[in-house]
Amino acid sequence: MQHRMMWYQAVAECERQGEPYVLVTILGVAGSVPREPSSKMVVTGEHSYDTIGGGHLEYQVIARAREQLAAERFESHMEHFPLGASLGQCCGGSVSVLLEGQRGSDARLVVFGAGHVARALMTIMGQLPWRVTWVDSREDGFPQEVPDNVNVHFSDDPAGDAASLCTNAHALILTHNHQLDYELCRALLNVGSASSIGLIGSQAKADRFRKRLEHRGHTAQQIARIRCPVGRDDVPGKRPMEVAVSITAELLAMAGSPTKAPSKRRGVGWPELRSLMQANGDNTLTEHS
Repeated sequence: MQHRMMWYQAVAECERQGEPYVLVTILGVAGSVPREPSSKMVVTGEHSYDTIGGGHLEYQVIARAREQLAAERFESHMEHFPLGASLGQCCGGSVSVLLEGQRGSDARLVVFGAGHVARALMTIMGQLPWRVTWVDSREDGFPQEVPDNVNVHFSDDPAGDAASLCTNAHALILTHNHQLDYELCRALLNVGSASSIGLIGSQAKADRFRKRLEHRGHTAQQIARIRCPVGRDDVPGKRPMEVAVSITAELLAMAGSPTKAPSKRRGVGWPELRSLMQANGDNTLTEHS
């Protein structure tokens, strides 16, 4: 489905939401074509934004972009499309396009509670490539402005919403209410779909919760998924920002993965560029040794 949004607005929105996308750019044309070089559009897994001319050409480009997203090929490559019978067009020209796959962010965090620590945490998370959902039962508990990557979610039943919100996401329980903290822990353990569970509090609170959860039939292995006190113990301090730094450091260590060594050649190679330029009738190419 195509949406009424310019390509640069779509890029900003995808970056804000951490959604993977492909930026499509017309690099070169020959003959009669629907759009000129530098025309752009954005393609995501479900939507497309702006246009490179419509018709079967655009349909084919969107299909190629979605194949790239489905295969998680977050790379740049070029393709050449003659505008002939195979594309259902009779322009007689040709178009070369650049498809740039952007990874987005698969790091997701759900924070329950809008107190001092959570507010400090949002200041940090706003500078990181995470998609954050911020949950509280007090509608007036959120600040008027939040970072672009933070989605505020008011809920009159946070524990009831926890399972759906936290699937494949890291969960942080930072609320003002110990009973609500306990209900959130139970809800997340019952489903077991959260990537991790962090609970703010002291060791005494952790011990009380463990006994209550054992009484409710949760196994020691399940209960061990809850990190309480949350945060790294080698990051000292009890001020809200110090606790937020400690929690962030723990999250980054948990979410981090070994970085693959980059391939020797990255981006678009000269042979591919030369081939596509020649396909567009550009005879002014010069190759330097």
